Amino acid sequence: MASTAPIGVFDSGLGGISVAHEIRRAMPHERVLYFGDSANAPYGTKTPEQVRELSFAIVEHFVKQGVKAVVIACNTATSAAVNELRDTYEIPIIGMEPALKVACDRGHGERQRVIVAATPLTLRERKFAALMDRFKADHTIHPEPCPDLVSIVESGRLDDHDLVMRTLHGYFDHYDLDSIDAVVLGCTHFVFYRGYFRELLPDSAAIIDGNEGTVRHLHVVLESLGKLAPEDAVGGVELANSDPSPRVAALARDLLQRP
Repeated sequence: MASTAPIGVFDSGLGGISVAHEIRRAMPHERVLYFGDSANAPYGTKTPEQVRELSFAIVEHFVKQGVKAVVIACNTATSAAVNELRDTYEIPIIGMEPALKVACDRGHGERQRVIVAATPLTLRERKFAALMDRFKADHTIHPEPCPDLVSIVESGRLDDHDLVMRTLHGYFDHYDLDSIDAVVLGCTHFVFYRGYFRELLPDSAAIIDGNEGTVRHLHVVLESLGKLAPEDAVGGVELANSDPSPRVAALARDLLQRP
């Protein structure tokens, strides 16, 4: 497969556009085919079997388009489907998981108090349970399901400050936030809320997501295979969605342009 072949990136909806944005920033010569499954969003409240079925259909479509790698820009789909996808397809399948290790390592050996904000399914799956098991003896970890944060992005209400802050307070006011060392954004939709989280949290609390690490891993994998696009290649992001409405298309374009 040619190094100029595209990279497939998919999510349950529009959140993974934050990953496509990071690929464009860090790997500007790569072509990205982004697919958002907004017609079936949210994945976080579905069964693992439903998520696997949807994920396989999307990856099969990418393979037919000749992609050289797939990034599952969705913690929920990674939890439910990444192992089966890797067993089925020969191309690299890059998954995501909440960046809990990054949050815990910040303490340099001191106990960290970390909230992991994610979808209900991500937090219920064995993959996250195994991740927590690695750190919970030495750190205090609070899983916090935040399904409404997905819905707000998908409905185009991300700029409704009062709605967003009211929603965040509903999820986080029962914590002593002054004692929290970090909040992990364990869903790619939540990356768009970074400014709101900064407003909610004390300055001492870090806000951590997995996008940069995922894209760095993608770069390493493609480089090891000799599949990085040449520097004279013209990169870009092509957006597609299972919801063909003009509203979703406009919202996707807007999210891709956000800083």
